[in-house]
Amino acid sequence: MLENAHVGVASFAFLITGAVIFIIAPLVMAVIWKIRKNEAFQTIIVGAVTFLLFALILEKPVQNVLAFPTAMGLSDHAVSRFLNANPVFLALVAGLFPGVFEETGRLVAFKTVLRKRRNRETSISYGIGHGGFEVMLILGLTYIQYIAYAVMINTDTFGAVIDQVKAQAPEQLASVETIVGLLTGFSFTDLFVAIIERIFAVLFHIGASILVFYACRDKKRFWLYPLAIVLHTGMDYIGALSIFHIISISAWALEGFTAVFGLLTFFGAYHLLYKKDNVKEF
Repeated sequence: MLENAHVGVASFAFLITGAVIFIIAPLVMAVIWKIRKNEAFQTIIVGAVTFLLFALILEKPVQNVLAFPTAMGLSDHAVSRFLNANPVFLALVAGLFPGVFEETGRLVAFKTVLRKRRNRETSISYGIGHGGFEVMLILGLTYIQYIAYAVMINTDTFGAVIDQVKAQAPEQLASVETIVGLLTGFSFTDLFVAIIERIFAVLFHIGASILVFYACRDKKRFWLYPLAIVLHTGMDYIGALSIFHIISISAWALEGFTAVFGLLTFFGAYHLLYKKDNVKEF
């Protein structure tokens, strides 16, 4: 698999550019928003911490225990066997869990630590923290890892990673082979697609934050919270269907679906809720 594998200078440049963009851009966005709106930076931090707690610390372990127990060193069980034998339901779980956990995280944050911050800008501040930190933590760190792998490929030391995967998790060997193929052929198009996808994803997170913010502020609008769950689940479900090879669509088509969910959620929430709210403080 590694014979003649080599990551070119251009691919290295695009990987480094991606790592810088995915780490720096969210910080720049947060600082600009804070300065322009004189917003409390703590609200952005709350968004970031809530994503970390609900999406990574709580959601992922529960999802893995339910669907992929062997990956956590646990015994297989009836539910996991059913899900893995029925990838449509497995994809649904992969979409539903982020929807439930992340939107519930927003709800808890707005109901607790942010309950006294009732100005409309709080909703976007939280969304910037939530979506921006996701970019930094997931894509920023992933690209840094890719750079390390690329160096190992070019110095003929990546074989140690493959040996470790073969010994500890042979079922993931195909994923490693995919990574090698990605890195050796990494292009501007790959970077561009990743950037566009994240832009729409961040817009979705800001829009969903607006929805849940107003669900918390007005009991008559609490239905906006389950709506956010449905939208989030739908967006991730389509991606999961592609990942599990249930549907075969191009990367651009997948970005198209993400764009639709991101743009509709953001602009719908912004124009129908945020823009019509002229009250600064309650």
